[in-house]
Amino acid sequence: MPTWSQAIAKPAEEFPLKPLSILSGEIPDGLRGSLYRNGPARLERGGQKVGHWFDGDGAILAIHLSEEGATATYRYVQTEGYQKEAEANRYLYPNYGMTVPGLFWKTWGKEVKNVANTSVLALPEKLLALWEGGNPYGLDLYNLETKELDNLVNLKENEPFSAHPKIDPKTGNIYNFGMSIGAKVTLNLYKSDPTGKVIQKSDYSLEGVPLIHDFTLAGPYIIFFVPPVRLKLLPTALGFSSFSDAMEWKPELGTDILIFDRNSLSFITKGKADPWFQWHYSNGYVNEQGNIIVEIVRYPDFSTNQNLKEVPTGNIKTPAKGTLWEIEIDPKTAKMIRQEQLLDRGSDFPIVPTHQTGENWRYTYLSVHRENADLSKEILGVIARYDRQLNKLTVADMEENLYASEPIFVPNTPNSARGWVLTVVYDGNEHRSELRIYDSEGLDNRPICRLGLPNVIPMGFHGTWKAG
Repeated sequence: MPTWSQAIAKPAEEFPLKPLSILSGEIPDGLRGSLYRNGPARLERGGQKVGHWFDGDGAILAIHLSEEGATATYRYVQTEGYQKEAEANRYLYPNYGMTVPGLFWKTWGKEVKNVANTSVLALPEKLLALWEGGNPYGLDLYNLETKELDNLVNLKENEPFSAHPKIDPKTGNIYNFGMSIGAKVTLNLYKSDPTGKVIQKSDYSLEGVPLIHDFTLAGPYIIFFVPPVRLKLLPTALGFSSFSDAMEWKPELGTDILIFDRNSLSFITKGKADPWFQWHYSNGYVNEQGNIIVEIVRYPDFSTNQNLKEVPTGNIKTPAKGTLWEIEIDPKTAKMIRQEQLLDRGSDFPIVPTHQTGENWRYTYLSVHRENADLSKEILGVIARYDRQLNKLTVADMEENLYASEPIFVPNTPNSARGWVLTVVYDGNEHRSELRIYDSEGLDNRPICRLGLPNVIPMGFHGTWKAG
């Protein structure tokens, strides 16, 4: 079994607020605030494995850096489904990769469990644990106590708040979306004020049931690439198939390009492009010619879903390689003008400095595979910075059998391109986890600080930084 599988072999253990020891270096003087990370922490219950990595119960890690030092806590999100399954010690709900045990006429139409395991959004008064298919759960920003399911004042039960919100760096307004499946399939767009309250909505009817995981802001536009993946509804509705197994790759459909107005949330135009699949966007902006530039991690097909399905087994057999691409689009017609692969290195989880969201930027931070990694066995293991001006990739100094989570960039002064890169690392040599802090200008040097964590933190998905 590969080394990384040790981190997820057993359900992760919570721990209350504890001071962290410094393993090496010092916490930078200007780095004050909280790092939050989310991910599936329990992949087994009552002897049964989850059907897909996306099915694991979410747990949040909070690391608080202050003048007094560093403290951390790690807690499961106490969703209704988590509590009921903990009491029963078995799985009770269907999920992305799971069906409910039992006869289909007794389980048909059973509500999918909100696993709250994908990302986090730090608001002034609360932390939101985000998931694709429902409302977020609110948590205490300091001790991570779960409060309640949060509808952000204005969301209905059938209006999910997805896991990749974007924050306008000038206004603090929050943009997001969610897909509703009913008599018709609807893409809901939302704008929230900085407190999280939804203040504006719009909707757009979709054809079939596609898989839409993320989107991007680009100047005055909101952009969606809708990949040619469609859900077979009947088998999932009857409980014969999980959502994951009912997803069909249909390259003949091509990729739909949807453009919306960022101010009004109204639909502008739709175009068609080659078939590809993407989970995540880095960013977007409008260039001097008035065209939209979007950067994504692009996969040639949907084999990435099977790859992620195999992660909980600890034994990946299906290789899936995403690479960094730039797409140029005419905003009037949604026609693709240009597409260019920027990197050939397997990668994902791209992020940019948050103060450059929707604007031109220089540096993209992302997770990459180690050089010459066997993609049929290995997960993303190290972090890197891509310099768009110099077309240069700088990879972090990372020892063998260490696995870094998605990088989080923190500017050392407001709107600075220089700062720190934070990543939670699983050390497979010592079977422990730590926080590593790198200088963004010296990512290939040793970390400037390493903080030991009390327990192993399994590899997860997305995080955020909230300045102190």
